[in-house]
Amino acid sequence: MSGINKLKILNDPIYGFISITNPLVYDLIQHPYFQRLRRISQMGMSYLVYPGAHHTRFHHALGCMHIMQKTVQVLKFKGVEISEEEENALYIAILLHDIGHGPFSHAMEHSIVEDVNHESISLLFMDKLNEIFKGKLSLAIKIFKGEYHRKFMLQLISSQLDMDRMDYLKRDSFYSGVAEGNINSERLIQMMNVQDDILVIEEKGIYSVEKFLVARRLMYWQTYLHKTSVVAELILTKILKRAKQLVHNGADLICSAPLQFFLKNKITLNDFNEDVLNTFSRLDDFDVMSAIKEWQFHNDFVLSELSRMIINRDLLKIKLRAEQADEAKITEIKTSVMEEYDLEEAEAEYFVFSGEIKNQAYNIKGEPIHILKKNKTVEDVAEASDQLNIKALSEPVTKYYVCFPKVILEKVSI
Repeated sequence: MSGINKLKILNDPIYGFISITNPLVYDLIQHPYFQRLRRISQMGMSYLVYPGAHHTRFHHALGCMHIMQKTVQVLKFKGVEISEEEENALYIAILLHDIGHGPFSHAMEHSIVEDVNHESISLLFMDKLNEIFKGKLSLAIKIFKGEYHRKFMLQLISSQLDMDRMDYLKRDSFYSGVAEGNINSERLIQMMNVQDDILVIEEKGIYSVEKFLVARRLMYWQTYLHKTSVVAELILTKILKRAKQLVHNGADLICSAPLQFFLKNKITLNDFNEDVLNTFSRLDDFDVMSAIKEWQFHNDFVLSELSRMIINRDLLKIKLRAEQADEAKITEIKTSVMEEYDLEEAEAEYFVFSGEIKNQAYNIKGEPIHILKKNKTVEDVAEASDQLNIKALSEPVTKYYVCFPKVILEKVSI
């Protein structure tokens, strides 16, 4: 028998004290797979805009578990039957929901491993941990995959008003200093209930839901889709793309063994055996940033220049516009870059590119946020709200961007 006390209290700047009340949860947190989240940035490259945004996925996962604990207590108090096994499964599922994130979170989601999202890798980690812990995660995995018969439990983990969103809005608002994202999560939790196996918000909590949706929209424009964060993350993906190309052409790049593995090998979801998963588990922000520090001195101009941009925060210029950029203008800019740096067209495309970003606070076509009316009927928040802006928030807003070197501003009118 181990003499370690596994019932712990942690201090969190958002919620105060967070309790670990289950030895299995403690063991999962202690596992190297989970400890790795201490080295995965929660907000990608946003710290280049908001210097305080250095918090990690580790913070976020613990915060999600804490508000799940609070929510379960509220639901049980209101008469919703939740067994001890279901309760623990909910804590485990939300604790591990982001365990599959790669370096810099969403910034490199399809760069390290191509066409594999973090949810799929999270599930691979959960399956492996279930094997290690002799089947104790089976119910958590069933809930996470949406295969459990109690629908509201999945909604607590993944929906338009889940524990994940409630924590990251409040946490990212705190660390970035963007006050507009500070939601009243305590009020939202107190207003939660279950009706006909569906997660609902009692009608008197509708204004807190409205505030939540507005906060989400504002946080996306001000932080996650801030133009400097966007261009920094795009440069990061270009660096990895160039590094892979150079390695495949026989170049020898200085980097850690796990990063070297993913540069040399094109890994799909089907390739994720136990060895690949363990290699991925050794990969974090530090591998990527230490490699970029080295690559800024590489003799390949594209790799070194892009790396230097990240290290020195001397980024490409990014222009946002309401309409797509004219292709002729993009070609003109690209030609100017080719002349400026003596590059081939394929190389210039690393410095001149366009795309779009989209912000949709509420997806009216997805599973709705359900409002429980006083007469016990359930209504979509967009219909129940007397605020016309909720319907407006359900409309996706698209902005188009063009990225290019700042030196071109003097030569081309953009």
